[in-house]
Amino acid sequence: MSDTATDWYGADMATFGDRVAAAREAAGMTQKQMAKRLGVKLSTVRGWEEDLSEPRANKLSMMAGLLNVSIVWLLTGEGEGGLAAPDEAEPLSPDIDALLMELRDVKTQMNAASDRLGRLEKKLRTRLKGE
Repeated sequence: MSDTATDWYGADMATFGDRVAAAREAAGMTQKQMAKRLGVKLSTVRGWEEDLSEPRANKLSMMAGLLNVSIVWLLTGEGEGGLAAPDEAEPLSPDIDALLMELRDVKTQMNAASDRLGRLEKKLRTRLKGE
């Protein structure tokens, strides 16, 4: 796998949901078809692709097999058994490329802030229960 593909689908550039959606589309499957094949509701697949939830281990394993990608690649975007970076017909102009990089940076910062918020909320709930 090339560095470009690793970068494109890596943890800093794409989420688990982004990788699921890309692999599903590369397999030529709709969300509805994937839900039926995995034995889950359509809303469950949408939740995975929108990073609102994550599948259990057994569904993750089934999904990797169904989409012909590795579990490690689905989770991290790294390793063999993933997708190549999408072909871009035309190179992006430097200003568009800079905006995309800035968007990805903000997304990474927001994800980190969201994780921190979750940890703080858990601490607060624990302390409130202790009083």
